Amino acid sequence: MEMDLTTPLKTDDLKDLKIGDQVFITGTIYTARDTAHKRLVELLANGDKIPFDPQGQIIYYVGPAPAPPGRPIGSAGPTTSYRMDPYAPELLDAGIKAMIGKGPRDQSVIDSMIKNKAVYLAAVGGAAVVIANSIKESKIIAYEDLGPEAIREMKVENFPCIVANDIYGNDIYRTEVEKYKR
Repeated sequence: MEMDLTTPLKTDDLKDLKIGDQVFITGTIYTARDTAHKRLVELLANGDKIPFDPQGQIIYYVGPAPAPPGRPIGSAGPTTSYRMDPYAPELLDAGIKAMIGKGPRDQSVIDSMIKNKAVYLAAVGGAAVVIANSIKESKIIAYEDLGPEAIREMKVENFPCIVANDIYGNDIYRTEVEKYKR
């Protein structure tokens, strides 16, 4: 199935998604990698607000390349998600509804997705230039000192992803491995 999603997301937007479905995101998404995640979780632990309203939002695990002339961003392929696993449950509890990256997630993250009715979306590694074409605007909103890993607010249009984990705990990585076991 193909589905269009517009941010911010609501649980109703995600309830019919199944692993393997293709989604196209339009709206605002935020970027963050491991060091930024650590800082965000520290803010939450101290009772402070994070630099954006997390309710219904999407975090994309990316450290984009510098923008070439006339473009809002350079190559923007997903990074491996497991590095964010220690921080993801706290951000999901804060209201994040989707994460975008590549590779499987830890069981604690999957359990948190079930609890918070959130999803994990896989972006295709190696398709960074294609993905960048769906990014229409990009600006750093926090942690400029992290360079490419700073938190960015990006406006996207038809950003392509595949549902890797749905709100029911189904996992495309485990399902696909089981298909090929004999």
